[in-house]
Amino acid sequence: MNILMTADTIGGVWRYALELARGLEPFGVNILLATMGAPLSTEQRREVAALRHVRVTESRYKLVWMDDPWADIEAAGDWLLRLAENFKPALIHLNDYPHGALPWSAPVLMVGHSCVLSWWQAVHGVPAPARLDRYRDAVRTGLRAANGVIAPTAAMLAELHRLYGPLLAARVIFNGRTVQPQRKKKAFILSAGRLWDPGKNIAGLARIAPRLSWPVYVAGEARHPDGATAEFPNLRCLGPLSAKRLENWFAHASIYALPARYEPFGLSILEAASAGCALVLGDIASLREIWQDAALFIPPDDTERLASTLQELIDRPDLRHEYAVKARIRAARFTPERMAAAYWEIYRELTTDHRAAEYRAGTAARATSHRGLSP
Repeated sequence: MNILMTADTIGGVWRYALELARGLEPFGVNILLATMGAPLSTEQRREVAALRHVRVTESRYKLVWMDDPWADIEAAGDWLLRLAENFKPALIHLNDYPHGALPWSAPVLMVGHSCVLSWWQAVHGVPAPARLDRYRDAVRTGLRAANGVIAPTAAMLAELHRLYGPLLAARVIFNGRTVQPQRKKKAFILSAGRLWDPGKNIAGLARIAPRLSWPVYVAGEARHPDGATAEFPNLRCLGPLSAKRLENWFAHASIYALPARYEPFGLSILEAASAGCALVLGDIASLREIWQDAALFIPPDDTERLASTLQELIDRPDLRHEYAVKARIRAARFTPERMAAAYWEIYRELTTDHRAAEYRAGTAARATSHRGLSP
């Protein structure tokens, strides 16, 4: 089966796409991965080159959440249609919204990894402003045109339904991640992600870091794609790290903290848990859904409780060990193999339905033609 899959190179969607592609290899899938957002890094090129069943074609087209992306989105649509014409995919797997309504010749599966409107509500505490109406319309149109919609948590799917209305064949497939190595733990706290994103609430960690007896390290890009740079003077900033280097930091970290206001799934949390870190997370529906009793949850704005919980884990090795074990056991449920099997099932379902619809349409057309020739 040929699959045309889109991905951005900036956030967790890249890691998700690679893990899914690896998991799909045993099913005989060939993937043309069309990337947008930013050029591939040297490491990203190396990662995708290792996958024999994946071919990548890259672009610099803006993503829908970026500043004034509309001309790029239109140009990207033309580019994607040309790719599909040459590749002849059996299915289109879109990891962003605006291109769902293009005149595809194959069924479309759309994955809602996040969205600006739900992010705005979580970060600012109020509905998104009218200036985002064009974004809202583009996302709604794309979602409603898709033959199937996937979200990584029930919480994220509920937000898509709330904001954009009923969706066709919508379901949840949890993300998966390869098991991470665990090494001798060291006396530090780690966080990671897009540091410029206020939804991650890295600023909350920065406010309480001077009160903790262990240092807090943060890994990730501090510069927003549109130019502004976030600064966190109380944290030990590692900058963007390669997947291999970040893996080493997860392996040695004793505690992973992400007091997020918005996190539809959280692949970095899964990596940390798999590496045996005790988890301290924002108390939001999606993270409760995934981690249940395997993490300590803190209201994102409660910095006092964040500080006291982290210090308690520092002071109590027994509690730290208990939650590290819980997290590692829970993380073992979210594998690339399980994720890929669920996607393969919906791929087959959508392509089978599409072939049946084509057959019915062809039969009806032939019958009409025959009647037209009859005396």
